[in-house]
Amino acid sequence: MIAYSGGLRVSEIAHLKISDIDSENMQILIRQGKGDLDRFTLLSKANLEVLRQYWKQYRPEEWLFPGKLPGQPLRTRAIQDAFSKMRNKAGINKKASIHSLRHSFATHLLEDGTDILRIQRLLGHANLNTTLLYLQVTKIRLLHVKSPLDTLLERDGKHES
Repeated sequence: MIAYSGGLRVSEIAHLKISDIDSENMQILIRQGKGDLDRFTLLSKANLEVLRQYWKQYRPEEWLFPGKLPGQPLRTRAIQDAFSKMRNKAGINKKASIHSLRHSFATHLLEDGTDILRIQRLLGHANLNTTLLYLQVTKIRLLHVKSPLDTLLERDGKHES
């Protein structure tokens, strides 16, 4: 859920600390993501509720998802394996990974009208071309986009050519 909610990489999920969840501002701090840059991304209300329930049940102390070894985060492989097990349990046969959720996050934001530069910042991409690669398969709803000429003519009450 957190991968899709904020567009996180699996390594970013593994290295989340409890203090990285900012419920007041509804954002997640990603510390030293790819390129060793910090960034903020989205925290959905639904994800926050699940994280609160998780915290009440497991009471992690430092790492949001602690590993088997004391003081260590959960291994990325463990997250990937858990995702695969849940995908299979849900009967989803389509090839998908944690990274697929990151792509879906970006695609759905674009389809909902979010500016491409905001998506770039949320994903932590230094280069806009990287963000555009994520969105190549996006089925942008071009039919819902109106020409500015039509908008201008409608506003002025002129519908004829």
